[in-house]
Amino acid sequence: MYTVFVVCIIIVIVVLLLAVITTSKAYTYKHTVDPLENNPNVDHEQNSNNNKKT
Repeated sequence: MYTVFVVCIIIVIVVLLLAVITTSKAYTYKHTVDPLENNPNVDHEQNSNNNKKT
């Protein structure tokens, strides 16, 4: 009976450690975003905004 309890506690601790490690790696991951110069929609939106102002 105690062996099953100990095995269950070990499994819970391992799963908790894996979750903490995975979460900490996710927070340290550096996301990249495409620069605005390469986005064709930005120029179109700026031109349409300039046309609306005049």
